[in-house]
Amino acid sequence: MSMLAKMPGQHSGTIIAVLVALLSLCPVSAQAAKKGDFVIQAASADEVDGVYYLNATIDYELNDIALEALARGVSLTFELRIDVRRVQRWRPDKSIADLLQLYELRYHALSERYVVLNLNSGEQQTFLTLAAALLYLGDIRELPVIDRALLNPKRDYVFRIRSVLDIRSFPGPLRVLDVFFGDWRLTSDWYRWRLPR
Repeated sequence: MSMLAKMPGQHSGTIIAVLVALLSLCPVSAQAAKKGDFVIQAASADEVDGVYYLNATIDYELNDIALEALARGVSLTFELRIDVRRVQRWRPDKSIADLLQLYELRYHALSERYVVLNLNSGEQQTFLTLAAALLYLGDIRELPVIDRALLNPKRDYVFRIRSVLDIRSFPGPLRVLDVFFGDWRLTSDWYRWRLPR
């Protein structure tokens, strides 16, 4: 949870300042949206002791609006959506597992450090630069996804992952950004691969 959300009374002025600053970007919102990009470069699910673990590499580039919000104390929530589906010949694939991994990125102005918090496990890491923090966020290693016993060895399965910057976690007044910048939210395409039998 961000400091803004914890102490809304103390930070209402900060929220208004952030909102005004971000709304001032309106004339260049289309350009700002084009600058950011989430790209999944590679992903695989490796079986170890009967459990499939996700390994993935994601390139995160934030746009001007997200950078402005971060610099002004707003925490950014990154969603990693993981979907395991059973392939069906004549019907849509059936979802077997649907997982959500959440990470929070925030900037501490006093210490001039970037903090990445794994909201699922509570693990926290601190970085000197935004580039280092984004590199860490994009390096997914050995994340457990599903037990092999839950999959039928005679059927085909597909893994899919996608990463999204979620603005629903913003303090209430900042959600108005969605009205002005409906297309600024950053999301990768689904990255899809079939599990070998």
